[in-house]
Amino acid sequence: MSRIALYAGSFDPVTNGHIDVVRHAVRLADKLILAIGIHPGKAPLFPAEERLAMLEETCAPLAKAAKCEMTCITFDGLLVATAQKAGASILIRGLRDGTDFDYEMQMVGMNEAMAPEIQTVFLPASPMVRPITATLVRQIAAMGGDVSSFVPASVAERLKKRFAKS
Repeated sequence: MSRIALYAGSFDPVTNGHIDVVRHAVRLADKLILAIGIHPGKAPLFPAEERLAMLEETCAPLAKAAKCEMTCITFDGLLVATAQKAGASILIRGLRDGTDFDYEMQMVGMNEAMAPEIQTVFLPASPMVRPITATLVRQIAAMGGDVSSFVPASVAERLKKRFAKS
């Protein structure tokens, strides 16, 4: 039986923190599904298609090196329903600090009540990426700051182009 894990987020944009979680997750699963949550009430900086492309270009080499199959999808419903539909038995969640832990523990309880067959695995962020959030990256980039130490080079270039249009 293969281990299928699902790691969900907005990935708007993909950060070095996301990459850190993927680097660890590909060693735990035979297949990793990266799932971009689409929320109708939110206006992301990058459209879903571009976020999918960013995930593919930045994460596929990590999966390949670990001999882990990887796919990228979008979803707009419950995370556990998406995991069930994809055949995933593991939900991957990255933790930066205690605030993340408190929130994620609430989500684990709710998800377990709805889908007890799905196990959540917490992956602690490496020290160098703990302060990185996509929100802060967007804010720094919007104000013309250098985000190259917080995101992969290809993502930094996309951010530069996006805000050059503003």
